[in-house]
Amino acid sequence: MRLRRIWSSVWPPLVAVILFLIIWQTATSLFHINKWTLPSPADIAHEAAAGAAGLWDHTQATLRLMLLGFSIGILVGLLVAFVLHYIPFLRKALYPLIILSQNVPIIALAPLLMIWFGFGILPKIIVITLVCFFPVAVAAMDGLSRTDRVMLDYMRMAGASKWNIFTKLEVPYALPAIMSGAKIAATYSVMGAIIAEWIGASKGIGYYMMLQKSSFRTDKIFVAIAIIVTISLAMFLLISFIEKWLIRYHPSSDDK
Repeated sequence: MRLRRIWSSVWPPLVAVILFLIIWQTATSLFHINKWTLPSPADIAHEAAAGAAGLWDHTQATLRLMLLGFSIGILVGLLVAFVLHYIPFLRKALYPLIILSQNVPIIALAPLLMIWFGFGILPKIIVITLVCFFPVAVAAMDGLSRTDRVMLDYMRMAGASKWNIFTKLEVPYALPAIMSGAKIAATYSVMGAIIAEWIGASKGIGYYMMLQKSSFRTDKIFVAIAIIVTISLAMFLLISFIEKWLIRYHPSSDDK
């Protein structure tokens, strides 16, 4: 039954993707579209196979950068959420500024970070952290604020410490929201890594894309896009798996 449910959710988008690729391949052949304008899926697959070794090196560089920045972004987001949750004055003072910070395009901020911190790994990590921490912080604060008030009052009357309330009540209630924010941050982390590599890098998928753009190699750019989509999807599925493993019991389900 479980495999049937999984298959029922997988086959519709799978069929849609296959049909899209068939239409794409047919259109490029039927209308004789130039390869440098719009390569066919067959051309893209051939180029991916031909340059697999070099692509893997670039992919590994992007993965290392992305995972490091994503991990730091998660930690920063949770730390910000917990601090602002327990210090209402700071929340009133800083929350609007956190929202405002997201209105600055990261592509515009990245060159400044390169000027301030050089062309090493630090500005790249900062870029990814800035992209990742926001959805986690907002989701965590929202989850913490939705703690069951009845249970909260009961634990306070029972003499529970703030730490016990936090670890045994507030965090379990906030965990689904935190994981939702982590899934968003996981996909954003790939985008952040690519942007960071656009600004300054000697290896990575973003760097690879910039090289191919200069050479008008549209087929190779599509290969890079396919790798980015694959990494983003893999990260989303990984966090979803961790979420199912971690959230075996959601306390708010008793309210339904």
